[in-house]
Amino acid sequence: MNFDESVAAHLDTVRQRDLPGFSATIADDVTVILPNGTLLSGREEVEEFHKGWFEDPDWKMTTTVASTRSDDETGTVIYDVTYDDLDGDGEPYSMSYVLSLSFRRKDGKWLLVHDQNTLR
Repeated sequence: MNFDESVAAHLDTVRQRDLPGFSATIADDVTVILPNGTLLSGREEVEEFHKGWFEDPDWKMTTTVASTRSDDETGTVIYDVTYDDLDGDGEPYSMSYVLSLSFRRKDGKWLLVHDQNTLR
């Protein structure tokens, strides 16, 4: 898969809440920064967070590409995101944030190395 196809496949695993598929798209040394500033480091922490998040059936994430750049070894895509979910009381809420995804090509496969979510 080329860079754009790999990014699309990664996002599809998120939208489908597919943990094994998601895990296949991330690097062992992946980092994630959540909208509240929490830093997740490494495959184990990132998978554990996503396992819990994917078990929540209520959320929906809509993405629009703001920019994309790649070369033979690295690539970054920036999205405008609208995130809809239910709070602890079952009340709907929405967040708008910027999502930056950085990938590195290793052994011919694009893997996520950094995921940063920044609230607007």
